[in-house]
Amino acid sequence: MSFTNITRPNLHFDLRLEIGGVLKSWAVPKGVSMNPLHKRLAIEVPDHSLSYIDFEGTISAGSYGAGAVVVWDNGDYEAEGDAAAHLAKGRLNFTFYGKKLRGGFSLVQMKNRRGQWLVIKNTDEFADEDWEMKTVLTPRK
Repeated sequence: MSFTNITRPNLHFDLRLEIGGVLKSWAVPKGVSMNPLHKRLAIEVPDHSLSYIDFEGTISAGSYGAGAVVVWDNGDYEAEGDAAAHLAKGRLNFTFYGKKLRGGFSLVQMKNRRGQWLVIKNTDEFADEDWEMKTVLTPRK
């Protein structure tokens, strides 16, 4: 699991999960929340190679993903069942074991909205209704 803070073209986060030998990836404009009341939009983007799991640096202008990239959080994750099969069905339940993101989450495909998903924090001992996302990058002006 890798959760990356990116400034391209606007500040957002990428959620990356290793599934089937690649990093399945979603752009999450507002970042994942530890508050179970928040449903965060996650837009499916092209898969990344496994070498991107810990990439930090600047991707040059004109290239896909151009801008500054910083790993905001990383760690292991555990899917409930076969992750690829559950993604294909439109719902993946998993547990993050990151430094900042911990506990159960669901990634749910929105009906009639191809490529659009919601990331939702499960109610568990790590849930925090007062939690606020703290970024490590600032948006481009």
